[in-house]
Amino acid sequence: MTRLRLGIPAMGLVTPLGSGKAAVAEKLFAGTRSGLATEMKVLPDRLTHVGAVTARLPGLPSGMERYEARNNRLMLLALHEIADEIDAARRRYGAHRIAIILGTSTSGISDGETAFAQRHPDGAWPQGFDYRQQELGGLGKFVAAVLRLKGPAYTIATACSSSAKVFASARRLISAGVCDAAIVGGADTICGTTLNGFASLDAMSRGLCNPFSANRDGINIGEGAAAFLLTREAAEISLLGYGESSDAHHLSAPDPGGRGAYAAMSSALVDAGLSAADIAYVNLHGTGTPLNDSMEGIAVQGLFGSDMPCSSTKAMTGHMLGAAGACEAAFLWLTLHSKYGPDTLPPHLWDGAVDPAIPVLNLIPPGTKLPAGDRLAMISNSFAFGGNNMALILGRGDW
Repeated sequence: MTRLRLGIPAMGLVTPLGSGKAAVAEKLFAGTRSGLATEMKVLPDRLTHVGAVTARLPGLPSGMERYEARNNRLMLLALHEIADEIDAARRRYGAHRIAIILGTSTSGISDGETAFAQRHPDGAWPQGFDYRQQELGGLGKFVAAVLRLKGPAYTIATACSSSAKVFASARRLISAGVCDAAIVGGADTICGTTLNGFASLDAMSRGLCNPFSANRDGINIGEGAAAFLLTREAAEISLLGYGESSDAHHLSAPDPGGRGAYAAMSSALVDAGLSAADIAYVNLHGTGTPLNDSMEGIAVQGLFGSDMPCSSTKAMTGHMLGAAGACEAAFLWLTLHSKYGPDTLPPHLWDGAVDPAIPVLNLIPPGTKLPAGDRLAMISNSFAFGGNNMALILGRGDW
């Protein structure tokens, strides 16, 4: 079977840990809670820790005012980091042969909240506000416009798997000959609607999220953006495979046995032509909610055993929702890359209180060494409402 490996020569990133590959890598591999230092008064009864991006965001180019939204500016900052590679791809392939597939779940809702608050006293919307700024599909349209690209451009919104699924869509388009390259990734922005929505599900942590701990009590919400260039040509880091499943167990609760999660990871291995033993590290979805961590522990231990190095990076960034899949794929990219990876794995930050109801996992502390060898493969999990599950495998070396 001939498998299409897509090279990932370029990646741009902004998260609560910082802006740019070098800044994020420094904090990611050291293991820090600084990304969750911000507290917001959104819920009526308490302050809430959030993973806020504090980097200065760029303004939109002249003529792009109709796309004004924090979500779009987050995406633009990530794109700035790979602007040269995008320009080179446009010259090589042509503007009509580059696709754009991006993921989000909040889009411009935070800007809509601000506009509504300003409208409330006198009934007048603020100057320049357009309801279309909140459209879920706005992110893809904005990036196509700002990059002057004419290939297929759209947005995927499947909650927390949104910006992981973009990799699968891009490979299908390239494999079908629709395009020669793709810009993929995603962005999501903190907003009061989201925070209150998760609070209504009793899914918000009252402190810092504590993935896989017996004391875990929910998530922290974060925001961020990541952008990648994918091509048929070889690169140091490649997309080796992906696995999708839709178990549709419940509108918001995961299948407690982890069957959908297991299916997604198993499918990714088959797609990549790899075995479980070929995987060097698992980036867990690891939200810190009781049900998610329990089912993921069952699925990961059942497939990879108890020795596989694992960590949830959400203890450093919060759950970036529609941007989480892309940003955590970016963490794999950094870990595998010779320039940015310090030969250690992203650590798992928690209180160390083992939950006897979760199968034993190798939740790695700071300083855990990257396995030796030029050929490495790693998997990242993204599990969403409605049982919409996604697993991505990235690797380096000749597979």
